[in-house]
Amino acid sequence: MNEATFARLDEKYRKRREAYIKSMEDPAKAAQMGEGRRRGPGSGVGMGKPKNAGKSIRRLFGYMKKDIPLIVIVGILVLVSSFASLAGSYVLRPVINGLMVSMGIYKKGEVQALSLFVGIELMAAIFLTSVLAQYIYQRIMLGVSQRALLKLRNELFEKISKLPLKFYDSNDTGDIMSRFTNDVDSIGNMLNNTIVSIISGVISLVGTISLMLYTNIWLTLVTVFFSPVIILAAKAVGTRSRKYYKQQQAALGSLNGYVEETISGQKIVKVFNHEEATIDEFDYLNTDLRNKQLFAQFFGGIMWPVTGNLSQVSYALTATIGGILCVLRGFDVGGLTTFVNYSRQFSRPINELSMQVNEIFSALAGAERVFDVMDTNPEAPDKENAAEPDKLRGEVVLENVTFGYVEGQTVLKNVSFYAKPGQKIALVGSTGAGKTTITNLITRFYDIDSGSIKIDGVDIRDYKRDFLRRNIAMVLQDTHLFSGTVKENIRYGRLDATDEEVIEAAKLASAHSFIMRLENGYDTVLEGDGANLSQGQRQLLNIARAAISKAPILILDEATSSVDTRTERHIEHGMDRLMKERTTIVIAHRLSTVRNANAIIVLEHGEIIERGDHDELLDMKGRYYELYTGKSELE
Repeated sequence: MNEATFARLDEKYRKRREAYIKSMEDPAKAAQMGEGRRRGPGSGVGMGKPKNAGKSIRRLFGYMKKDIPLIVIVGILVLVSSFASLAGSYVLRPVINGLMVSMGIYKKGEVQALSLFVGIELMAAIFLTSVLAQYIYQRIMLGVSQRALLKLRNELFEKISKLPLKFYDSNDTGDIMSRFTNDVDSIGNMLNNTIVSIISGVISLVGTISLMLYTNIWLTLVTVFFSPVIILAAKAVGTRSRKYYKQQQAALGSLNGYVEETISGQKIVKVFNHEEATIDEFDYLNTDLRNKQLFAQFFGGIMWPVTGNLSQVSYALTATIGGILCVLRGFDVGGLTTFVNYSRQFSRPINELSMQVNEIFSALAGAERVFDVMDTNPEAPDKENAAEPDKLRGEVVLENVTFGYVEGQTVLKNVSFYAKPGQKIALVGSTGAGKTTITNLITRFYDIDSGSIKIDGVDIRDYKRDFLRRNIAMVLQDTHLFSGTVKENIRYGRLDATDEEVIEAAKLASAHSFIMRLENGYDTVLEGDGANLSQGQRQLLNIARAAISKAPILILDEATSSVDTRTERHIEHGMDRLMKERTTIVIAHRLSTVRNANAIIVLEHGEIIERGDHDELLDMKGRYYELYTGKSELE
């Protein structure tokens, strides 16, 4: 990669990261996920310091309410394990003193002593209790945390299923997916290990200090005096580590996003001969990640050596002063042995807690990202008395409809038209004229700003939303097929359809003949989004999916744009049968497909400028005439 290419890519990604950081500096803006904000590079992983850790912790523990009795048991077992571990270490004192008595170094009665045999048995029983308690509470906590994650994932998926289309239009798919994977996994790691480790560490720390004070107050002062040095060193390293860890995660997010984007767009990459350019960009992102990881891993890796070596200094200093006290002040050797063991245990929970800081911050930041989705406003609820009649005739009336996706930017202006049951209404016009927006409003993917849309004389906002959509079948320009068989994909339009109805729908859409030529016919398993089919074949399956629906209203958004002229003629015959008893709204750039429409609506800049049937509009010699005769290209 030459210097010019590197400079271009560096400028490109630098601006992206700056925009992302700037957006995250505004808490109100960062919290409103559904208001048109897109995440920047690296946003796929919970990182950095959470904005409201206390609130996130309370909400996470809310998912474990039913397991409170088990959590109480875990707390008791943690106490048992920690105290047993501390007690086991203290038993070492009378054992060593007993050994000293047997060797004649101490006289009987001068020190607290136990026989070697009794001491070993007692230590073994205490440490076995500690190990068993630890094993049981870890198993219990694992079950508690996994049940909490199960509930969290279910609620998250249920939530995104109820979010408006606006949410998906304004948030990257990769970022949403990351909340299910990276962020939830980081929460799971914290619930599985970190919480219990913190509780155990705090108990060990308090218990160790208490026993150290009981053993020798002067040596305790030496150890405690040296502890701030260890804490300050851990804090200094941890601050740098968090900084570079955040940069590493941002670089990792950029790299992962680019790989996903490049793999999914390989056809475009190859047709424009961008292989070398993509390799250069990947090399830049990979190198950037390597550089960020070097610093992140370095500072993360030196945390333990720095705190460990300082602990060894503290240990040596304590042992030296303790030895002097044994010689000059009569401090017993067993007490010294126990104390230096406690001094090492004293620094261990501090080191472990320091090591857990990044994981805790990452998990809580990830939890905030998950809760951002959970707190996003869903689609407006149905009215209390929302209608759900037995059947719709399919009369559609738009009256003075005005709408804009963004406040202050109007897309539709006072649009009015009607479609009687069984009629075919065509919407034509330049790209961006507002044709697809009308279909989004009829299905209530978005709600209008003013005016009204009525079906069978009832405002669509007075129907139950799921009832409304059950009565509208759609075939979109962008095809989408699910993993599964051909039969299952067609049946997606009506899950209770029989095999015979599936075949009839395929015949209606002119898809039956090519399906029968597939390896396993209707039982052929489709690859990712139907990758083993041509674009036209995928669209035929989408049309068959709409055909099997009993919905009285049919919306075709450029439904035949992906098929050849010969296939289009077959589809038109099938569509005529399909539309015979349905109200149909057709969006088309290929005007030959709408000649037999009952009415053709011509839109420009969100306004209706012409309406009539094919012959009437040609006689007007207006915009439709220009589009049909090719005297004016669609913009």
